[in-house]
Amino acid sequence: MNASTFFARWRVRLGYPLAIVVLWFARPSLRSILAGGIVGAVGLWIRANAAGHLHKKEVLTVTGPYAFTRNPLYLGSFILMMGAAVAAHSWPSSLILFAYFALFYSFVMRREERELLQHHGEAFREYARSVPLFFPRLTPAKCATGGGGVFSFAQYQKNREYRAAIGFLLLLLVFVVIWRLRSL
Repeated sequence: MNASTFFARWRVRLGYPLAIVVLWFARPSLRSILAGGIVGAVGLWIRANAAGHLHKKEVLTVTGPYAFTRNPLYLGSFILMMGAAVAAHSWPSSLILFAYFALFYSFVMRREERELLQHHGEAFREYARSVPLFFPRLTPAKCATGGGGVFSFAQYQKNREYRAAIGFLLLLLVFVVIWRLRSL
């Protein structure tokens, strides 16, 4: 198993024990939870918008947030992670979250790039020349090839993106419980 396969396969599984360590170091306050929730809501909005455009393995999606960055789902995840770091109100927790994201997702994004290149060839090359890997452009790229169309709530549901929102809300609830227990 090569490194990118390992990181793709284990990113979620290793995230759970890592979450326990992050929660152990967390020192949330009501203010940090609220601020982290606001930051996380931005990440959820980006992920939802991306999921509503994404037609996995059907077409090369180049519309909506995919016209700004080739990885809007991961950009949204990064902002969600920043929201969790703000809510945790802990330097050790924040460092763990940032290191995890940087390590795992750099491999995962490159692996997906190779798969898209293999599947879509020159259309993906043209798209990749116009749209950055992670940090978004300021204006949407106009790509002649690819698709995706307009946002579809049915596509959002098909991609099961609601699970990210549920997971983040549960994390905020855990932070509230930790805050209440520490303030007793």
